[in-house]
Amino acid sequence: MKKLLCNIAPIMLLSLLGCSPSGNGELVGVPGRKGYTETTPYGMVLIPQGSYTMGSNDQDVVWAINAPSKTVTIASFWMDQTEITNNEYRQFVYYVRDSIARSKLAEVNDEFAFTEDEYGNILEPPILNWEVPIDMEDEEQREALESMFYQGDERFYGRKELDTRQLFYEYFWVDLHQAARRRNRYNFETQSYADGEVINNLGERVKVNDRSAFIIRDRVNVYPDTLCWIADFSYSYNEPYAKRYFWHPAYDEYPVVGVSWKQATAFCIWRTEYLNKYLRANGEGEAHDYRLPIEAEWEYASRGGLDQNMYPWGGHYTRNLEGCFLANYKPLRGNYIDDGGDIPVAVGSYEPNDYGLYDMAGNVAEWTSSAFDESAYAFVHDMNPDYRYDAKPQDNPALKRKVIRGGSWKDIGFYLQCGQRTFEYQDTAKSYIGFRCVRTFLGGQ
Repeated sequence: MKKLLCNIAPIMLLSLLGCSPSGNGELVGVPGRKGYTETTPYGMVLIPQGSYTMGSNDQDVVWAINAPSKTVTIASFWMDQTEITNNEYRQFVYYVRDSIARSKLAEVNDEFAFTEDEYGNILEPPILNWEVPIDMEDEEQREALESMFYQGDERFYGRKELDTRQLFYEYFWVDLHQAARRRNRYNFETQSYADGEVINNLGERVKVNDRSAFIIRDRVNVYPDTLCWIADFSYSYNEPYAKRYFWHPAYDEYPVVGVSWKQATAFCIWRTEYLNKYLRANGEGEAHDYRLPIEAEWEYASRGGLDQNMYPWGGHYTRNLEGCFLANYKPLRGNYIDDGGDIPVAVGSYEPNDYGLYDMAGNVAEWTSSAFDESAYAFVHDMNPDYRYDAKPQDNPALKRKVIRGGSWKDIGFYLQCGQRTFEYQDTAKSYIGFRCVRTFLGGQ
């Protein structure tokens, strides 16, 4: 049986064993605690805490009345300087691909998984061993991986191509909102969750017996919908983008599109685990959580520290003094290339706002974590305002709407404004919607 050597001792147990009544009898806190200064995450910038006037700064030309002005306060957070690129998202796809491959290889060779920890405890499920190289010259390994490729008549000109329909990522999160409800709290008098009941992500009511009721499991295919380039536009020749946009190196630094809200959420959870596993392996126990921004954070960041500005660059116009367009969108009467790009362009092609964030207007619209409701501004809090709803498969489509921000390469200038909000359904993927991640700043600033 393959054993996993753990080099991280149980922190809580060591703390208990290290406590003693020795000392001067004064309240001095737990000894041995190290100070913490958060370093700048790679590719991110710090958005400092502050308040601003959230909402539309222009006439409501569509008379939607869904973004009235409201003063709100936002805590500090880190934000990706650019939208997630094709090459960055491809790292996620490759990780899922390689995980599936190693799981299949572990079925025929126990070197590819750890089944026991260093104490002899059975690991369920086994933990993949990433140190053992995959040898495609080995006949046994090659046969074990054969099912990952298209078979028989699905092969095109006999090519051995990866079956992307198999690229599922299973992930977990703790539903703190349901856990925080009073009826779901642990009752210390009865020592039970007497009346607790949660609704899982399948819409099923589950009685709360222990903490596992709040741990939600989901599974999503991570491969982008490359056919969105054709499905989104009738009578338009976009086949080259469907075939090449995600995979060809010419588009590596272009924003990933064709990613649904559920896929973007899964990416954030994977990115969190990817970093934290590295930190734990190096003796660091600090946990960092990547996520999609709430829409109030996104708008605050897009304004770049300027209050009541119409666009991220601060002016009232979409051109600079030389007459050049300041973002990639659909200008004038549909002259797409007048701003420099007919489809998305490479991230960072236009000047950043005052926070150092690129493409907060145009290029691709961006998912937020917030659910869309026309009247949300009327009932959300004025501190880190957010309206969230985890839609279930059987829910009405209106409950599956998620806020998107920023406008895209195919949108008119109205949607580039900082205060404009619209929506898309969480299980849809579009050729004009991407995303970027945020991470809450640890400590106050």
